[in-house]
Amino acid sequence: MQTEARVGMAAATMDGGGAAAAAARRYTTQQQQSQPQLQHHQPQLGTVPHLLAGGVAGAVSKTCTAPLARLTILFQVQGMHSDMATMRNTSIWREASRIVYEEGFRAFWKGNLVTIAHRLPYSSISFYAYERYKNLLQMVPGLEKNGGFGADVGVRLLGGGLSGITAASMTYPLDLVRTRLAAQTNTAYYRGISHALFAICRDEGFRGLYKGLGATLLGVGPSIAVSFSVYETLRSHWQIERPYDSPVLISLACGSLSGIASSTFTFPLDLVRRRMQLEGAGGRARVYHTGLFGTFGHIFRTEGLRGLYRGILPEYCKVVPGVGIVFMTYEMLKAILTGLESDD
Repeated sequence: MQTEARVGMAAATMDGGGAAAAAARRYTTQQQQSQPQLQHHQPQLGTVPHLLAGGVAGAVSKTCTAPLARLTILFQVQGMHSDMATMRNTSIWREASRIVYEEGFRAFWKGNLVTIAHRLPYSSISFYAYERYKNLLQMVPGLEKNGGFGADVGVRLLGGGLSGITAASMTYPLDLVRTRLAAQTNTAYYRGISHALFAICRDEGFRGLYKGLGATLLGVGPSIAVSFSVYETLRSHWQIERPYDSPVLISLACGSLSGIASSTFTFPLDLVRRRMQLEGAGGRARVYHTGLFGTFGHIFRTEGLRGLYRGILPEYCKVVPGVGIVFMTYEMLKAILTGLESDD
């Protein structure tokens, strides 16, 4: 993602492909010629700072939205086991109150340490891989930087999808452990990250660390693709129409909207992924025996279409600030780190 944001200089941070194509329809020939020169002189962020910015942005966002993330997971798995049945008619406020009363306020961050351990490499890889994939795709005939709006959106979708698949594949066991720790209520079968990894391998074999990977890869590709594509497209148009607005505000608003779009599109896959990750957890009997599509069918038959969207409300409450924060933090860190590299 070519998002070299600088606070107070929004006009100088437009993405090369989509922004230039849109600007060509609105600005004079002189402005069109000056835009490439401006971007040419923008310092490029190195690999390590780039990875650092992406990782820290993801960790900050997940920590801020951890309570809503845990509520989403608990709602997603309700009805899967008998001990989850009491949640069928509950509300977000009622379940949040139950957590505080029975487990304490800190329980909202249950599993957050493994969330950060997962999100640091995941966000680093996804942001960095997106930049690399996009640069490679722009070398393909028909997808060049100046290939027009359609080509630019295509590059963003493909680059986002590939980066999401790459990051998810490399960090999946930590994602599975995070889900299982967050889904625990009063009875704690797993005592921490290392114990969870050991217990899963002992009880379910090494393959147990990759339960639900198919649903994850099927969902994360479109999710990241939609998120990055919507974010960059909205951001480019916003900066053209309102070039003096704060880049922080732009990143926060466009990131939030992109999160809503991607969550709505991929939520059923995320729900199936969570449930498959919890198969066999804590010695429980298996519920789904027919793989990814069989699990979809089972949930649809037993819980209806609404069952595939259990937890969508806390997900929206989480994703609006969550995705906005991650993009805003990423842009701010890139600006700071770019400035530090320029000073050197």
